[in-house]
Amino acid sequence: MYSPKLCALIGGNLRLSNASNLIKETKCTCSTFPRQARVVIAGAGVVANSVAYHLTLNGWNDVVVLEQNKIGSGTSRFGSGTLGLFKPIAHRNLIWYSIKLYKELQEMGFDIGLKQCGSVYLAQTRDRMLTLRRRMAYNIPTGLECELLDGKGLKKLHPYLEVSDLEGGVWIPQDGVADPKSVCNVLALLAQQSGVRYFENTKIHNVLTNNRTVDEIQTSKGNIQCEFFVNCAGMWARDLGLKSNPQVHIPAYPAAHYYGTSGLLHEFIEDTLPIVRDFDSNTYIREYDGAFLVGWFENEAQPAFENQKEIPSDWMAHLKIDSDKLRPLWNSAKHRMPILSNCYYEPEYVNSPDNFTPDGRWILGEAAEVAKYFIACGMNGNSLQGAGGIGKAVAEWIIEGQPTQDLLPFNVQRFLNIHNSRPYLKQRIREVVGRHYAVLYPHQCEYKYGRNLRCSPLYSVLEDRGAVFGIKMAYERALYFDTTYEKNQPKPKMPPGTFYKPKFFDFMKDEYNACREGVGIIDMSSFSKIEIKGNGADTLKYLQMLCSNDMDISVGTIVRTGMQNDKGGYENDCMIVRQSETDFFMVSPTSQQTRIFEWMNRHLPPKSSIVLNDVTSMYTVINVVGPKAPNLLMELSNTNLNLQPFLYKKVNVGYASDVMVMSFTHTGEPGYCLYVPSEYALHVYFQLIKVGLDYGVRDVGTLTQRFMRIERFIPFWAEELSSFTTPFEAGNAYTVRLDKKENFIGKQALQKQKQQGVFKQLVMFHLEHLDPEVDIWPWGGEPIYRNGKFVGTVTSAGYAFSSDKLICLGFMRRSDACQTTPLTTDYILSKDAIYKIDIAGRKFTAIPRLHAPVLPQKNQDSNYKPTLTHYTSDIST
Repeated sequence: MYSPKLCALIGGNLRLSNASNLIKETKCTCSTFPRQARVVIAGAGVVANSVAYHLTLNGWNDVVVLEQNKIGSGTSRFGSGTLGLFKPIAHRNLIWYSIKLYKELQEMGFDIGLKQCGSVYLAQTRDRMLTLRRRMAYNIPTGLECELLDGKGLKKLHPYLEVSDLEGGVWIPQDGVADPKSVCNVLALLAQQSGVRYFENTKIHNVLTNNRTVDEIQTSKGNIQCEFFVNCAGMWARDLGLKSNPQVHIPAYPAAHYYGTSGLLHEFIEDTLPIVRDFDSNTYIREYDGAFLVGWFENEAQPAFENQKEIPSDWMAHLKIDSDKLRPLWNSAKHRMPILSNCYYEPEYVNSPDNFTPDGRWILGEAAEVAKYFIACGMNGNSLQGAGGIGKAVAEWIIEGQPTQDLLPFNVQRFLNIHNSRPYLKQRIREVVGRHYAVLYPHQCEYKYGRNLRCSPLYSVLEDRGAVFGIKMAYERALYFDTTYEKNQPKPKMPPGTFYKPKFFDFMKDEYNACREGVGIIDMSSFSKIEIKGNGADTLKYLQMLCSNDMDISVGTIVRTGMQNDKGGYENDCMIVRQSETDFFMVSPTSQQTRIFEWMNRHLPPKSSIVLNDVTSMYTVINVVGPKAPNLLMELSNTNLNLQPFLYKKVNVGYASDVMVMSFTHTGEPGYCLYVPSEYALHVYFQLIKVGLDYGVRDVGTLTQRFMRIERFIPFWAEELSSFTTPFEAGNAYTVRLDKKENFIGKQALQKQKQQGVFKQLVMFHLEHLDPEVDIWPWGGEPIYRNGKFVGTVTSAGYAFSSDKLICLGFMRRSDACQTTPLTTDYILSKDAIYKIDIAGRKFTAIPRLHAPVLPQKNQDSNYKPTLTHYTSDIST
């Protein structure tokens, strides 16, 4: 049923067969250019029009849309028009709303070409089939209808398919197609009928700010003041972001994106045929005007407009089509669908460039650099698909001042300024396009292009010692160490990926044993580091307002704390050191470097003397983990380092001065974090390795560290912790001090939750009857069942070396019928409860825990003394 608001907007009984005709009638009603508006939106494509339309649904109609050409003149009118729901949940939820919205438009009589014809997702290989089964496992219990099919079933649904070489496929009946241009025009029409003013042929020259907040927009028709600005400029979003002061960085760049149409065939084609997604051939095929449209997500894409300084407004005049390059792709499609050989004419190819982002996810949210500057762009080859849900989400974010749903995967603040480099973007998107259809093995499919941007001072040394690197926030991090590597040989590379036991597992096991029995050295330099300095009591007062833990701690003490929003959810999970009465040092997750700095900056008191300094690059962080770490460091520093947990001390290590030693690790194991001024990093590392030979020292990668933190039940940002998760739900109640006299953001929400109880809870599960040697592993996203009912989803998973079991962390709720009753320990751990976790369609018994198991202590000789060794100059020998 269509919404009453939508019905009222278009006059109830109005039915249209061609929405674009009405746009021509309504778009010229705004002849006088306004001097102010509450919201100004750049661009009039389908995403921009959706934002405008959803603002009006919420009663905001003082909105102006500025378009440099005509409504829908960008790539919104191109594209496949496909709507696919078989995706990760965060994406699917937004696309689901898009389809719901388009159905409402269709039911009101708008001819937008919507057909829920369904899709078949094909698998040519066993690993692809596992990918589809894993995706089915988490989509089915959350409401998506999915059916696994063999070749015969696929052929029945789509008689033109060649199925002899397929492992099988999945049928998604709720998928569909619609006409992108019509949807774009209808949303513009509805927005205008609700008071939104559109101005075509209007170029934006600059976005003026006041105190780093949107103030005024300079255009070719004059200036317009506004409270909010929304950059929905599509391919031009990045260039427009640079036209403000300070500049707004929007890392998105267009790639050439091709499809071809078959034209008429020798037989009639039903318009209800399902969409075909042949991932292993990088191909999708849909019915189109009685023929077929075939498109591709190429493994090696071509950046668009490479020879232009900016994306040209007359972009269609600059497009090129290389038929020789596309012919093999078309021939591959002919193999999958032999009827394509019966075309009357050669296929007609179209180059429809679209914005792609460095990680293939949409870009949404408020800019880090300028307050009230919002962004919705980077649609990665299909603007229509997400436009409805994205428009709603961004409109609500503007109105409420914060997201109304979890949009963390799409937040623009997941990037740094370096991601906005044009040469970097042109390199990265070459592979981002193809990754949309690739089999992405968990933690084993790193990017090829745009690498070696941010490197620790230890990078070259670790590379020579067998490190295999991955990236986080463009930072190169050692994932694990191949100890079979020998110098002067080709550098070790990640082996072929798998959903089973990783091929590098034995290296990880040795790294774990070093951390449990000797000393493990982990380069964790990528973590975000911020100095918080001020005068008098201002700094402490500021942190007490931000932090849910008590920050009135002794100098030299470390505290773990959350920074919450007004609903009690996490905005940050960090460690804070009090270095002096007025100075603090904060360590946050790598991916928080942009986001939390800006969040804290915007919460500074007016006319504050407090200064925030991002010092991430100033320090190399060396985690020294294991029972022999204290003896090793005492030998190197000639200092008694028997520090109690969560204490801090500055010492000399070797000849290096002012090394900050913090008595905690991010693994749950004993040891220290060394924050080394980067100019001393190599010296300190060499000393640790050289002297540490007698302590069983070993390089350790971040994948081993990840498994260790999961085994120790340590929740992590963006996996367990988000703006919609509270400390009580995540098992971090010890980091909350509701009894501190100072008020802090989220205190009332947390007090209420403590009184009422929680309705979701993070639980650890040990999997039973799963053989790590032969069975598929959990990697995150798997559904959790309690007595046959879906109750939650795995957030992260790993291997518990101590128990030789696979383990999962995941949030659970009561089943649907009981979600108004708080969760209790008795309910979670009830003897009558049987838990199962579904891994690619196979359910394994899981044993719940609310606390990390106590690991056996390794016997260590307290009087251990190192044996004198004569070291060579080559520390790797």
